[in-house]
Amino acid sequence: MKTIINFAFYSGIILLLAISVPVFSQDHPNLILTRQGVKNIKASLGKAPLFDKVLAQTIAEVDAEIRTIEVPIPKDMAGGYTHERHKRNWFMMQKAGVLYQITDQEKYAVYVRDMLLKYAEMYPSLPLHPTNRSYATGKIFWQCLNDANWLVYTSQAYDCIYNFLTEKERKHLEEDLFRPYADFLSIENPRFFNRIHNHSTWGNAAVGMIGLVMNDKNLVNKALYGLDIESNNKNERDNDGGLIRQDGQKNAGFLAQLDGSFSPDGYFTEGPYYLRYAIFPFLQFAKSLANNKPELGILEYRDSILKKAVYSLLYQTDANGLFYPINDAQKGMSWNAREVVTAVDLAYFHYGKDPMLLSIAEKQGKVVLDEAGFAVAKGLADGLAQTMRQKSIAYTDGPMGKQGGIGILRTSTAPENELCLVMKYSAQGMGHGHFDKLSYSLYDETGEIMQDYGAARWVNIDQKGGGRYLKENNTWAKQSIAHNTIVINETSHYEGDIRIGEKHHPDLFYFHGSGPVQVVSAKSQNAYPNGELHRTLVLVKEDHFRHPLLIDVFRATTQTNSQFDLPIWFQGHLLLTNFEYDPELTTLNTLGDGHGYQHLWKEASGKTESGNAHINWFSNGKFYSMLSVVDANDELIFARLGANDPDFNLRHDPAFIIRKKDKKDATFISIIEPHGAYNPVSELAEHPFTSIEKISLLHDDTAYTVVQFQNKAGKKWTLFLANDDASKEDTHSIKVNKKTYEWQGPFSLISNN
Repeated sequence: MKTIINFAFYSGIILLLAISVPVFSQDHPNLILTRQGVKNIKASLGKAPLFDKVLAQTIAEVDAEIRTIEVPIPKDMAGGYTHERHKRNWFMMQKAGVLYQITDQEKYAVYVRDMLLKYAEMYPSLPLHPTNRSYATGKIFWQCLNDANWLVYTSQAYDCIYNFLTEKERKHLEEDLFRPYADFLSIENPRFFNRIHNHSTWGNAAVGMIGLVMNDKNLVNKALYGLDIESNNKNERDNDGGLIRQDGQKNAGFLAQLDGSFSPDGYFTEGPYYLRYAIFPFLQFAKSLANNKPELGILEYRDSILKKAVYSLLYQTDANGLFYPINDAQKGMSWNAREVVTAVDLAYFHYGKDPMLLSIAEKQGKVVLDEAGFAVAKGLADGLAQTMRQKSIAYTDGPMGKQGGIGILRTSTAPENELCLVMKYSAQGMGHGHFDKLSYSLYDETGEIMQDYGAARWVNIDQKGGGRYLKENNTWAKQSIAHNTIVINETSHYEGDIRIGEKHHPDLFYFHGSGPVQVVSAKSQNAYPNGELHRTLVLVKEDHFRHPLLIDVFRATTQTNSQFDLPIWFQGHLLLTNFEYDPELTTLNTLGDGHGYQHLWKEASGKTESGNAHINWFSNGKFYSMLSVVDANDELIFARLGANDPDFNLRHDPAFIIRKKDKKDATFISIIEPHGAYNPVSELAEHPFTSIEKISLLHDDTAYTVVQFQNKAGKKWTLFLANDDASKEDTHSIKVNKKTYEWQGPFSLISNN
């Protein structure tokens, strides 16, 4: 390549800028970067400090790597040396390719070329990965999923140095590496490639992106439309719950992923943790298609479903930007993830330059090195950022939005004053779904108050099962008792069987997400045979309470006498109760022998005749209380996770369980109140005790439930719920304690003061 070298100085770095035109006439790069985009970036360097900062950091990182090229024979699981080395290789190649385009320094192209030639030398004789621990075993990695990750990133690197390579080098790489690699991921692994699942999204994107670089229409079509495989069962699912065929939709391929993975409002059926992971191949392939096949209109496909997906992802976070751990999810994942950086930048650049997205980018403190990232950095430099105000919202689930969903209630758009409720009434969520119908989790500015356990997995930690899901993910994390929801007869919802779970879903009864009283209510008809669950959760902001309250009304009915357990997975240290209990001081026994109960130690149990059970706990510097309506025969159990866990894979979290026995119907009523804080410097406790004096169930039948509570100052409030009429227009009337009350709509909270 003929090049004239010029020097440019910015951000304290000397870069070599070439002003020549590549010899080859093919239009590369053409995936994420484009020739015009690179030209625009070069012309504007020094005008967007965050972009310059990331560029400088990337140069330092890659310069430290290009001294050594290592392509070891694969042998390790996730977290092991060879796994992590090949993973680092794909990142470094992609970054080096970008640096070659922006700086024109040939050392970066040489690094990518030499690395690819090493892979091309190894790949033709490479057998399946020796671990053989996946339904779709890879070659470079233990599963095809990671092999697809490698190709998504490496295709970008190849695209960036395409014109640097000789025709002979390109032919060698394509014949001995890229085409065999793409065929392995697709036609040799149809179970991996040809289904609706985040794994297949990566596979489709990988094959499609390398196909675009090589201008291979056959590979691109496979990626878009899937393999042409006949199936006698149009709703066939694999053992992981991935949908291989679905009536009324495209059978497989990237377009089918867009149709089948999202509800119409952008909710991803596997949950936000996996959307965070899958959004990268969705957006990377979509952007590549937009650059190469604009006639598809892929970024506008299905009413701009990818834009909706990005916003739904950002809305499914707590006040600290952490994703709600719905379904199989590792806690701690946040909008700072590299995939979400890509999502925010692309959404800003391609979908209207929403200034609220800039506030997220500002918190992320990084951008991607392309035109989208530059636009975000420039917007920040120009002071255009506006705070993103997350709102109460109900998301539907299922391709048509008719398979339940999740409801998010927020008492404030300012994170520092927020109480946030997440209620889950979604579909099963494929193989990553949990048996947790009508469960909820609760958050404030410190994090979790009532937790969802998430997944039993140590991602990319070799010492813990090679980073794979642990057996306790099935025996514990997925089971109903691991969640804040009713368990009947110590059996998980849908009998803990994904095949049953995928056939059913709860339904939203009503949602009201504005004003001082916000409500989400949902029903499940099929979690148990001949049983119904109905839960209504109410967030209340009231001047007589220092913080918002959560009122929980959970009704369950069966046709035979049953045992009903409602676990409360509070986070923190128990301080006091208003009832006597018998602690297990020398010997611990499990609560049961299956469906997760085998993992729970019974630490104490008690009863009360007062009509109310009160527990008070401390967590993250704050005090919380829960007051529950209980009968004299209800058993009040303190339990702790950790039984039957020989490898210490589980957290030893506490739980409070209210158990009702020998009943056909059970109604659980509770109020949760955040009410105080503790300063460890001054050693002063502020409002450590609840302000609620009493809670009562005044009326409960199939038509209406009436709950009354009062504070210690004697002020009372009454909550009226219609259990079988969700109409906002209908009026209701009920006589309670010789007084008739009337209201309009499915709920009403009346102050009796």
